[in-house]
Amino acid sequence: MQGLLNGRLFGLVSLIVVLSACGNGDSMESFGGPTMGSTYSIKYVRRAGLPAAADVRVEVEKILADIDRQLSTYRSDSDIERFNDLPANRCQKMPASILKLIRVGEQLSEQSEGSYDLTVEPLLNLWGFGPQGREEKVPAEQALAQARQRVGYQHLRIEGDQLCKDAAVEVDFNSIAAGYAVDTIAARLEALGIHDYLAEATGELKAAGKKLDGSPWRIALEEPRDDQQVAERIVAVDGFGLSTSGDYRNYFEQGGRRYSHTFDARTGAPVSSTLASVTVIHPSALMADGLSTLLLILGPERGWDYAEKHDIGAFFVIRADTGFVTRTSHAFERVTGGKTE
Repeated sequence: MQGLLNGRLFGLVSLIVVLSACGNGDSMESFGGPTMGSTYSIKYVRRAGLPAAADVRVEVEKILADIDRQLSTYRSDSDIERFNDLPANRCQKMPASILKLIRVGEQLSEQSEGSYDLTVEPLLNLWGFGPQGREEKVPAEQALAQARQRVGYQHLRIEGDQLCKDAAVEVDFNSIAAGYAVDTIAARLEALGIHDYLAEATGELKAAGKKLDGSPWRIALEEPRDDQQVAERIVAVDGFGLSTSGDYRNYFEQGGRRYSHTFDARTGAPVSSTLASVTVIHPSALMADGLSTLLLILGPERGWDYAEKHDIGAFFVIRADTGFVTRTSHAFERVTGGKTE
């Protein structure tokens, strides 16, 4: 899936993974590789009777290859790109995975009053961030108005196993594809009898169980800096997915302003606020992925209110005159135990 998530924020860093074997014959297995324009990594405790890393890798890379064929906007033969090429008032049979993601996107769009939207690809291309983007620059008003006519989740509908459009919209799964991949991989690991693991793709991850020495998986949340990686906070994770979205890795500057790759579909423009990044912890990596984008779009105040209203575990990093300040939702403190390491 080369380039599917080109420029994604890699705001989560796994720490302190023990690779030595214990006396009972258990071992820590680890492997990874390229995916989605970035990388993936799997770490798990192999106990007696569990498959070897080479066999697990085959299963994981099959999942990633399937997702590539279905969701990539960087290959013309993917399911979603063939749909994107259709004119208005056409339908196409789709795999269950795509229909599931469309439904999730619709839910997030409705809850954000249209700010979050899976059909922003024309805007991404116009501003230079998408697969067909030519130059990163602020577009002319006329071009922006034309692109906005091709944006809107309400133009999509599902009829049986078909996805239909009543306008020439184009779907981009950037904001949820990696989380979906992680959930799918995690489910496969569980089916293989693997219950102690850390699965990560492009920075989105899910961890369950314990490491080899019995300690929890610890995840570092990055400070939103574009010059180096600095841990802002470290949390223990068991049975949850984590996702971070921010404006500091994929952006351009023009006229003294910063324009990020995250868009508010209602305005047709990149989001602009003091919210530098937001991390969401959720039982589903897919939902954590989508919600972190949604909260970033809403900004520090509306995003906070949304997180509290919907009981979402969220960690906000906000720009201030003196640097950065952090704010955590009540659900985040409850899930993580309110502990900073």
